[in-house]
Amino acid sequence: MYLEFFGFDKKPFELVPDPDFIYLSRSHRKAVTYLDYGIRERAGFLLLTGDVGSGKTTLIRDLIGKKYERVVLAKVFNTRVSIEQLLAMINEEYGMEVAGKDKVSLIRDLNDFLLGQYAAGNHPILIIDEAQNLEADLLEEVRLLSNLESSHNKLLQIILVGQPELRDTMASPGLMQLRQRISVSCHLHALSLDETQAYILHRMKVAGNAEAVHFTEEAVELIYRFSRGIPRLVNIICDFLMLAAFADEVRTVTAQMTEEVGADLDFERTYWGGGPDLPPEGGVVACGAGEEALGRIERRLETMENELSARLPQALKSVAETMQKMQADFSHRVAEQERRVAELGERLATVSSAVQGLALSAPDRPAAGFARRLMDGVGMGGKK
Repeated sequence: MYLEFFGFDKKPFELVPDPDFIYLSRSHRKAVTYLDYGIRERAGFLLLTGDVGSGKTTLIRDLIGKKYERVVLAKVFNTRVSIEQLLAMINEEYGMEVAGKDKVSLIRDLNDFLLGQYAAGNHPILIIDEAQNLEADLLEEVRLLSNLESSHNKLLQIILVGQPELRDTMASPGLMQLRQRISVSCHLHALSLDETQAYILHRMKVAGNAEAVHFTEEAVELIYRFSRGIPRLVNIICDFLMLAAFADEVRTVTAQMTEEVGADLDFERTYWGGGPDLPPEGGVVACGAGEEALGRIERRLETMENELSARLPQALKSVAETMQKMQADFSHRVAEQERRVAELGERLATVSSAVQGLALSAPDRPAAGFARRLMDGVGMGGKK
């Protein structure tokens, strides 16, 4: 929409991974160096991790685009699969027939293929993207693939690419052998503030016009704070800023425009799930710190819930026992009061009978007059 207005050959902030736009921050440059070394030296397992949107796929596509000598690549991006499905995808990537074959047949076919490639002097590489989705038992099966070897060399080099959770999975005790096979390990960190500014200019330059728009210093700081240095999120907010600049027919992106776009996108809620507050201006973002804090809160709540679940039956039992005791005590007191009332009634009847007898036995005696008055007072003497 705004290509002609700004003089671009293509959109500078597309979300589709494009190796042409790869920007090598300090972290990315180190990862490329390590991975390039690992491939050329035919090291065992290679591991690349990074947060969502940090540029892992773009880096891998750039790596694939390089012309390594006699390299034969297979790429797997769907990792929510069984071992049979994973093997089928690997073999299919290498051009083998997979229909109707079980695990044993697939492994045998793969081994035969790799032996043929080794004999031809080729270098097969398997890249498994989104590897954080692989369960520990499936990662162990992947490790076993690295056991396919000739008398002198490994037949298959494997590159695992995934989010930081992959490292957590690999830290489990059952994957010690896999950890020991990792020859090269690198992690993509978020961009710094200065790198965020350089990244924006780099993408506009690759798109055909580095001077198409001027981002003010304050606008860049806000972009960094909204995105926390994650390249994909920088692309999202910058694409909307370019659209806003095109709509207003201006060539300067200001802090006010950036604030408005961030509010329109509801950036914190949409892309960070209403997570931690924005980092201070110019500060370094500890990527994942908010997730770690949320994780601690979730674990604490889970512990409290478990404790409550464990204590609730006993607490309810104690309440029931207390209520039963109170009910029994109340019933006992009511019975005691009834007994005392009955006893008082009996005593009163006895006294009444004695008084009545006194009044009848000696009607002329003074005591008899008192008895009659007493009887009249309590309603037992009849008519006066």
